[in-house]
Amino acid sequence: MSRAWFGTDGIRGPANVDLTPELALAVGRAVTRVLGGDRPARLLVGRDTRRSGPMLEAAVSAGIASAGGRVYLTGVIPTPGVSRLVSAEGFDGGVIISASHNPFADNGIKLLGPDGRKLPDAVELEVESWLADEGSRRECGGSGVAGDQVGTIEIFPGAVSRYVDDLLAAVKVDLSGLRVVLDCAHGAAYQAAPLAFAAAGALVETAFARPDGVNINAGCGSTHPGALASLVVQGQFDLGLAFDGDADRVLAVDRTGAVIDGDQILALLAAWFMEQGRLPGDTVVVTSMSNLGFHQAMRERGVRVEVTDVGDRYVLERMEQVGAALGGEQSGHVIYLPAGATGDGLQTGLLLCQAVRHWGRPLEDLVGMMRHFPQLLVNVQALRKDRLNEAAEVWEAVRQEEAALGDKGRIVLRPSGTEPLVRVMVEAPTEVRCREVAERLVIVVERALA
Repeated sequence: MSRAWFGTDGIRGPANVDLTPELALAVGRAVTRVLGGDRPARLLVGRDTRRSGPMLEAAVSAGIASAGGRVYLTGVIPTPGVSRLVSAEGFDGGVIISASHNPFADNGIKLLGPDGRKLPDAVELEVESWLADEGSRRECGGSGVAGDQVGTIEIFPGAVSRYVDDLLAAVKVDLSGLRVVLDCAHGAAYQAAPLAFAAAGALVETAFARPDGVNINAGCGSTHPGALASLVVQGQFDLGLAFDGDADRVLAVDRTGAVIDGDQILALLAAWFMEQGRLPGDTVVVTSMSNLGFHQAMRERGVRVEVTDVGDRYVLERMEQVGAALGGEQSGHVIYLPAGATGDGLQTGLLLCQAVRHWGRPLEDLVGMMRHFPQLLVNVQALRKDRLNEAAEVWEAVRQEEAALGDKGRIVLRPSGTEPLVRVMVEAPTEVRCREVAERLVIVVERALA
């Protein structure tokens, strides 16, 4: 069956418009039936700081309880915190209410299985089938679930501190003496990040950690790192870390105020892990959007790069297929399997800080191992995006441009998963060359697919 509600990262949309309490209630009922089977499911429910969070939390929880499930509420906690606790505490699954880096008016529902990972496609489709079947929805909502079969809702005590303790036990870092600014994006990291980095020994300054329900990601966090850059330079800190709204990703800022993206973080971690013998198969996994400079830097150090589709679930799948420990995306979504099977901005930041302290050199010197090729991404309106693979005219144009660039550039075309767009990404030695190549390809894509 086709998906009506779930996208590549759960259900997401404007809260109380597309993502309504009624839908959240139905999702709670459905996931309880799917993950619980013939017994009451125990589900951990966490959220970020959006104003709509408590509303949707209440609706999801009511749905779970109405289907006989048992709800444990963490309150505000990073997405990877729910993932870790689900696995560590033996829950049947988890529900995360967050729209990550989106503006505050949006929200989302992400479902996790008992291993703390996103539900496999087949299980997600099973949840979809429950949502689509009004008869099943009525059945699991009332008839047959009454009296002492009605579920319970209670607080899961100390969720943030338990997550931090588990995280620090997994990464085992010592950041004594390192001066760090943490931009918490007024989001889910506002309590956990300062607690974790201070416990690891860092000297911590916290910024954008006063959520009011509407300021999440507003002019701060990983989508707006400029404010953090100013704080790092003015305060002469060793580095800064900018989390997104649900803290599953992170970008860094060095002492000069330069923003360090996920590719650069991955390059530095790969080099450090390889030096320590912690990079199985000398392999790292990235997506097709990773910068060409990353590939060159890894080739120079003897690291093999595996490339997969965009999306953290695809990164994780390829990592497990090839036995890799490290993988991630340019966005700062990094997975290090020995410490946890999901992207975790706090974990990534802790490991990055440990690498800086280990080498005893400034971050701006260390990331110099990777030259950043100019990269341009253009979204092209394409109502017939599904015909991209068959568009011979487009691929002939791509072949000609790639031949002209040789090993000094790269081109990636892919359809958007949610919008009528084709994304054209070009890397070249100069920004001018990027723009020239992209402009020619855009014309061809529009002609073939508009």
